[in-house]
Amino acid sequence: MTKLMKSMAGNQAAAYISYAFTDVAAIYPITPSSDMAEYVDTWASQGRLNVFGQQVKVTEMQSEAGAAGAVHGSLQAGALTTTYTASQGLLLMVPNMYKIAGELLPGVFHVSARALATHALSIFGDHQDVMAARQTGFALLASGSVQEVMDLGSVAHLTAIKTRVPFLHFFDGFRTSHEIQKIEVMEYNDLENLLDKDAVQEFRERSLNPANPVTRGTAQNPDVYFQQVEGSNPYYAKVADATNEYMAEISKLTGREYKPFVYYGAEDAERIIIAMGSVTDTIEETINYLMARGEKIGVIKVHLYRPFSEKYFFNVLPKTVKKIAVLDRTKEKGSAGEPLYLDVVSMFYKKEMQPEIIRGRYGLGSKNTTPSQILAIYKELAKDAPMHEFTIGIVDDVNNISLDQSEIIHTEPEGTVKCKFWGFGSDGTVGANKSAIGIIGDNTDMYAQGYFDYDSKKSGGITMSHLRFGNEPIKSTYLVQEPDFISCSMQSYVDKYDLLAGLRKGGTFLLNTLWTPEELDTHLPASMKRYIAENEINFYTVNATKIAVDVGLGGRTNMIMQAAFFKLSEVLPLEFAVEKLKESIVRDYGSKGEDIVQMNYAAVDKGIGEIIKIDVPAEWATLEDEEKGEDNRPEFIKNILEPMARQEGNNLPVSAFVGMEDGTFPAGTSAYEKRGIAVTVPEWLSENCIQCNQCSYVCPHAVIRPFLLNEEEVANKPENFNTLKATGKQLAGYEYKIQVSTLDCTGCGNCYDACPGRRGEKALRMEPLEEQYNSQKGNWEYAMTVT
Repeated sequence: MTKLMKSMAGNQAAAYISYAFTDVAAIYPITPSSDMAEYVDTWASQGRLNVFGQQVKVTEMQSEAGAAGAVHGSLQAGALTTTYTASQGLLLMVPNMYKIAGELLPGVFHVSARALATHALSIFGDHQDVMAARQTGFALLASGSVQEVMDLGSVAHLTAIKTRVPFLHFFDGFRTSHEIQKIEVMEYNDLENLLDKDAVQEFRERSLNPANPVTRGTAQNPDVYFQQVEGSNPYYAKVADATNEYMAEISKLTGREYKPFVYYGAEDAERIIIAMGSVTDTIEETINYLMARGEKIGVIKVHLYRPFSEKYFFNVLPKTVKKIAVLDRTKEKGSAGEPLYLDVVSMFYKKEMQPEIIRGRYGLGSKNTTPSQILAIYKELAKDAPMHEFTIGIVDDVNNISLDQSEIIHTEPEGTVKCKFWGFGSDGTVGANKSAIGIIGDNTDMYAQGYFDYDSKKSGGITMSHLRFGNEPIKSTYLVQEPDFISCSMQSYVDKYDLLAGLRKGGTFLLNTLWTPEELDTHLPASMKRYIAENEINFYTVNATKIAVDVGLGGRTNMIMQAAFFKLSEVLPLEFAVEKLKESIVRDYGSKGEDIVQMNYAAVDKGIGEIIKIDVPAEWATLEDEEKGEDNRPEFIKNILEPMARQEGNNLPVSAFVGMEDGTFPAGTSAYEKRGIAVTVPEWLSENCIQCNQCSYVCPHAVIRPFLLNEEEVANKPENFNTLKATGKQLAGYEYKIQVSTLDCTGCGNCYDACPGRRGEKALRMEPLEEQYNSQKGNWEYAMTVT
């Protein structure tokens, strides 16, 4: 049977599987789960049928609490019901989860697990939300990859229907929910054959309806409440076996091994890690690397977390194990240990086998977890007296429990192509990279992976796309560490970020820039030029900003940069890549009209034809960094905000936040960001200004402001600080000035659009950022002193 392979994200895989078994979906969006509900809603509106031959009925509620209540009510009415949520949304569902579990209703929650808001909000992934719901009575099933989401998502639905125990199927927020992988898609016909249709019929017959009147949701006194609670035990006792049976069926269909616990590693392993979620793929990749060097190590991947089955745990545990490290992606303050650790420890109570068990925390708030960190764990286990409690991924110089991660290893399979794309939120870079993954993954035998690293801005923030392509399945569930190719869509980033960090010797760097090859020597920082020369980097530029304007695409440079990538990377034959890229344009933009399609066609052709190869001067290799001037900014800005703004916050130790343990930050820190992301910024033309202040009113970031100067301030102003006599009797003796903070401007043009000007001539014009910054920097600083 031919396998259907398709590139998709974890959320899409979960939505695809859940649609098959769902009568009703009660939804409310929350990051990073929203895509699941959106897919289901879209498919239902298009008339897609589930395994019952029906369209799913989708209802969006007023909140997550409402969605959970709707799930409860719908299940009681005899409809197989599903919802999708994360983080605070899941917390709002907990009261109804107790009811759903207590009433043995086979609902399924798909959760893209996310951090909880404690000292600070985080939209990124860990297991805090799931662990806060582990006591509700739901069975908990963990997936560690996009493929597992597809495969195990079906197990959640099938087992819930068979056992009457509701399931919470979870996977790592962003790392799995938004990671794109080339995976095998399961057929609905195969899933229907696994469905226990008798159990479905019995469920429907138990529904509350006039033909079968019963009372549920009673209030019970001390005489009977306890007994009925214990009466549900036999249902939970069957869950592990039923889950294992369905996993075996999925394994037969797919050829992939699934059990409640899966062991990977040496048969005679002495040191193992126990973990669940996406980190298990990184551990598996690290094991392959270390076993090739003679290490006796392994990992137990936890899939069925609740109920936690002693039988299936010991079925896979090697008898040779002497030391175990249990990894939890959560923090349970004040406890004797995090949840998975405590479960594992309890398994060995009164057992003859008594390995040494240590515990570690990792990955909170989507903290990157690399093979080098996994190596540090195995090295710690090899010690005679390993640390009982540890962390990885941070430098904890306060509690002194973080492991030494100084030994760096690279474990991706030979031949894997690794790429990194620096983009700007809303410039189309992420969308273009998703298209590239689809082109490569869906049209060749190669495997493809894409992960997109964002900041928390709604738009206009930095994006970093991490792409891998190779001939073997990709298990690298961490950021690209040693790219072969780096692309940057914003020339202003050269001064803000360490763009070339990790770029391998002889790698390729593509920069979108307005600068000519001759101007690069003036504008690129010495550190970047030195890295390019020392590491023999193949350096290319393309003026994608100008091309985008010329072809009518405005600020969307994505197609130009993508076409340049295919030419320079040689991942695919260029002619084939262009053909598929243009097919994707028709698919994605065809509904917007032929003009848009032709503009993007032109962007592709120019993106390939206008690349410039830069001859790197030999003297770049010996350049020294520019001396920095005196920095009078507050210590918080220099020591914490600046590294964060440069995407170097991962290097900050725990001690950097002493005194801020409750999450308190100083106010007004955005004034120090100075992102410099605009291509053009407004220049004030005083002769056309009527002093209406409309430009300042409409600026969403308050970067263009009116100032009134008295005689003393006028006398001390910089030479090019031009002013006007202020209008109005009450302002006699004052001078008027409109001043722009060029580095804070986003280039949106709202001020220019709002300006009425004088006699048809606007008092603002949009000019290149660099020119205006050089001429206006001192003026803004002086304006800030005007009282």
